[in-house]
This record gives sequence, structure tokens and C-alpha cells, in this order.
Amino acid sequence: MKEINKVVLAYSGGLDTSVIAKWLAETYDCEVVTFTADLGQGEEVEPARAKAEALGIKEIYIEDLREEFVRDFVFPMFRANTVYEGEYLLGTSIARPLISKRLIEIANETGADAISHGATGKGNDQVRFELGAYALKPGVQVIAPWREWDLNSREKLLAYCEEHDIQIEKKKGKSPYSMDANLLHISYEGDVLEDPWTEAEDDMWRWSVSPENAPDKALYINLTYEKGDIVAIDGKEMTPAEVLTYLNKVGGDNGVGRLDIVENRYVGMKARGCYETPGGTIMLKGHRAIESITLDREVAHLKDELMPRYAKLIYNGYWWSPERKMLQKMIDESQGSVNGRVRLKLYKGNVAVVGRESKDSLFDANIATFEDDAGAYNQADAEGFIKLNALRLRIAADKGRSILD
Repeated sequence: MKEINKVVLAYSGGLDTSVIAKWLAETYDCEVVTFTADLGQGEEVEPARAKAEALGIKEIYIEDLREEFVRDFVFPMFRANTVYEGEYLLGTSIARPLISKRLIEIANETGADAISHGATGKGNDQVRFELGAYALKPGVQVIAPWREWDLNSREKLLAYCEEHDIQIEKKKGKSPYSMDANLLHISYEGDVLEDPWTEAEDDMWRWSVSPENAPDKALYINLTYEKGDIVAIDGKEMTPAEVLTYLNKVGGDNGVGRLDIVENRYVGMKARGCYETPGGTIMLKGHRAIESITLDREVAHLKDELMPRYAKLIYNGYWWSPERKMLQKMIDESQGSVNGRVRLKLYKGNVAVVGRESKDSLFDANIATFEDDAGAYNQADAEGFIKLNALRLRIAADKGRSILD
């Protein structure tokens, strides 16, 4: 690695990154710039400034990125109805490209040679951060302390803090869950969750009530869509971040959005995670509903076929790749007619679609009706349609190719 004069660190103010800030300065004899992003994680980020100052940091960046996060990353992802491995709504994955982008922009502004992050060598985040960084600045140097040092336990980190007079909050008892939060979700890993048979403790969940304790009365909400994005709720216009904040609140209040899965990490291992994504769960249901009446059948089916590949790109860290950009252009092109309203019913952990309407709707009641359609649809036409589609099946059967074997 070339000589490092200045490094930009993705800094939370917690134990790991506080140690990293000091370790970088000592190990590389370099200046450290800290960057703390407010992505809607639900806690104050400003205290990170005082913590960084106490470490001797001179250049400190603390930024509110909530609107950019939802507008430019979450909303585009939900236009594709993106789900990884059938369940995961990619709450952690989609935040990493924005953090990488700002790390590189700050590196360019400050003349830094390198960036650094607190992701471990076992997880996906190291890949996501670094693929993004290299895509945006090919020559940047990346320092990943967890792949270099021997401070591989909480106890060793705390000992390092004591040795170097780093003020950090010490928590008694067992280490808490490893958590990651932003405006889209909060995740939990570690502790009892490392046994996939053990049920998550009820007091672990922070954003939602249990479905059993949710209100006995259903809540109805109306979502207004323009070009695939929610622009208003119950007739009130909102910004992207306001939309997701509101949906998180009403979803969590009604027990919506809890998930317990074992996923396949890009680095090769299986890992269990629990997630709360109340707003995202509502958004996915609503978006599929408005698309159901506004998208052409083959366009909708093609989107569904391509979605798993798109989801895998995001999960594995390829947001800043040409193939993701190509797919995004196709997805965004499909959303021109995705306008209208969806009515949803939230009740004890469930989200049910109970209404949808659009001026761009392709639903024609005159054709679909079970009543007299006044000649709008000639049912006799179906005979030729069926026979043509059965032709290859009949030919194969006539040739003795049995499908019963």
C-alpha cells in the first residue's frame, strides 16, 4: 500500500469506529477525517462530533442524507419490487452505495488518499463499501481494519480504549445484538440469533409491536403514486423521507414488517438476521397493487423475471455497476404509467390491498365482467387460441412422447 497521508473514515461514534479512528492515526501516521451520515437511524448523530473532537479529529463531516437516501436509492429500488431470496427488502444493502458515494466525494474535497470503514471481514458490507469506492474512484486506497488488526473481540476493543484513553460507553453484561438502522429498516444479528432454532426475544424488536398486541381495529391508508413513487398519503403531499417515516410509524403501530430469515451472504456463508421494515413492507404491497392495473402483462412479467438479478446486484454491492444502471433505466421506463391510488388495510401484522384506481388503468370492466358484456369480448375466439397453443402438445402426443413416464 502506498503512503497514506489522509483517510476518510465512515464514523458512527460507537466503540468500533472510535477505536478505528485512533488506530488509523497511529498505524498509518495519517490525518483522519470522519464522516457521519444521518440516514434516519433514529438516534442523534451530532454527538459524534464531540466524540471525534475528543479523538483529535480536525475535519468532521456530519450530514443529513435522509431525503437523498429515500429519493435516489430506496424509491428506485422499490420501483422494481425488489426482494432478495424471496423475503429480504435490502434495508442495509441499499444504504451502502450512498455512504460510499459520500466517502469518495469527501476524499476528493479534502485531498485524502484513502477511505476506511468498520465492516468486518466476514460480512457483505466490506464488499459493498469497497466495490462502490473503486467504481467511483479507481485509484482510491481502502483500509479495512478488521482485516488487519488483532482486536477481534469486544473485550480487546475495550482494553484498547482504556490504554489510549478513548471515552466510550461501557455496557454491562452480554454484548447487545449487532444492529444496523436507517430509514428503511433496522436489523439484528448475533447473540441468541446465532442459533437458527432459537426464537428472537420479544423485547429485541424496537420499531414495531407484536401482531398479537397490535390494535384490534384495522387502519386504512390511501397511497397516491406518480411514475411509480408515492407522492401523497391520505391526500397529503409528502417528500420521500416523510413518506417512509410516516409508513414506518403506522406500520410499526400495527405490527407490520417483522422478518426472521437465514440468508446467503455474498462471501459464502449463511447468516441469520431479524429485520423490521414496516414502511418498506407497505410500499412493496402498494406498488405491486398499482402496477397490477397500470402495467402491460408482458412488461410486468419481464420485470418479475429480472427482479431477482437486480436484487442480487444490490445485495452483493453492485449498485454502481453498468448492469444495474442498465436495468434501472428499463425499470424507470416502465413506470411512466404507474400513476393512481391504492387503498390498504393494516391489521395485526398484515397488509391487505382493498382498492386501486388509475386514469392509466388497463383494467376494462366491460371486458372482464361476468355479466352481459354487449359483445366486448367474443368467447368463441378462445377456441382457436387454445388449439393453437395446444398444437405442439398434440403433435408430441401423436408421436408417442408420453409425459406420464
